[in-house]
Amino acid sequence: MTSHDEDSARDQALGRSYIYNWLAVAMQFPTSQSAAELFSQEAEIALPRLAIWISGETAGLANAMQGLVPLLGAQTLDGLRTAHVRLFGHTARGSVCPYETEFGQGGEFQQPRQLGKVSGFYGAFGLTVRTDERERPDHVSCELEFMAFLARKEAYALESGDAEMLGETRKAIRLFLRDHLGRFGRAFAYLLCKEDCQEFFGRIGGVLFEFITLECKRVGVAAGPPLMPLRPIEEADIPMACGESA
Repeated sequence: MTSHDEDSARDQALGRSYIYNWLAVAMQFPTSQSAAELFSQEAEIALPRLAIWISGETAGLANAMQGLVPLLGAQTLDGLRTAHVRLFGHTARGSVCPYETEFGQGGEFQQPRQLGKVSGFYGAFGLTVRTDERERPDHVSCELEFMAFLARKEAYALESGDAEMLGETRKAIRLFLRDHLGRFGRAFAYLLCKEDCQEFFGRIGGVLFEFITLECKRVGVAAGPPLMPLRPIEEADIPMACGESA
């Protein structure tokens, strides 16, 4: 890989990290701080440009982003909170379920096993759960945040010329998409589009659907289906947090 190719790959990784992080913030319960980040002038300019650049000849992500960006300036914090509660509720089974391990058929021990696998990915990169929030590690926001972290790490490995770090990071990206975010993320995004059609969170769902589709194709794994049943309710949810330790 030439120096120019390395620079381009690094910048692409940083661009993917920006989109992943923006989506992660968008899926969290809205605060004044997160709203300022979501609706910043930087985001309004960067998101459509990154979508076009990353998409290449595939127009899906760019088109979805074009439908989202005009809505950024029309949102209020109170409106966001109302919509967030309406869609995601206060339990794992709101109108739109944001938890990976609630999707798919599973036995009695499947959910704890999957939660352990997600946490294992985080722990392998030195990330720990936060004690100030009661959120499970399989929340879509946590998984998007992790992918943003991995993309930044990929960019750093390219910048520093660390081939071993680059290989391990790209392997983790591929496996996490294959087994986790790419497996259930499109079904979550499809539900979000359906429940909030043409509105702000629905538009985010469209962007997320196209972005996950593009990312899975990029790393050569099969994207999960747009329709996936929720597992039978067998056990109480396990409150856990996401994020990296300070």
